[in-house]
Amino acid sequence: MKLTPFHLAIPVKEITTTRSFYRDTLGCKEGRSSDHWVDFDFFGHQLVIHISDNAPGLSHNAVDGKSVPVPHFGVVLEWDIFHTFAQALQEKNIEFIIEPYIRFEGLPGEQATMFFLDPSGNALEFKAFKDMNQLFATE
Repeated sequence: MKLTPFHLAIPVKEITTTRSFYRDTLGCKEGRSSDHWVDFDFFGHQLVIHISDNAPGLSHNAVDGKSVPVPHFGVVLEWDIFHTFAQALQEKNIEFIIEPYIRFEGLPGEQATMFFLDPSGNALEFKAFKDMNQLFATE
């Protein structure tokens, strides 16, 4: 099956700071917008931020000894792009929930990963696999 872009709409507390975060900090191209929502090209996928009175709520789940925020979303990047992107975020002083590191090292599904929040409290995870065939590996 051909991989097609996903569409995700998320609640945000306000537009200005969150718009700037996705556009200027993450480098997402802005698409259509109104006073209450903005479309972004989120690494080839359609992300829409919508003003909402209901702030995102997070719980946490233990994964590889870390407290992973749930819910979260993000993109699987190519290995080198992940590391370049992580360095750029560090230079922009992003406050990480989980700093970039290698998870499941030496095990099936070994991956680079990092977690951080947008200005409205939505959790994002970006990850990468040296071997993309390990994306769904169990052994």
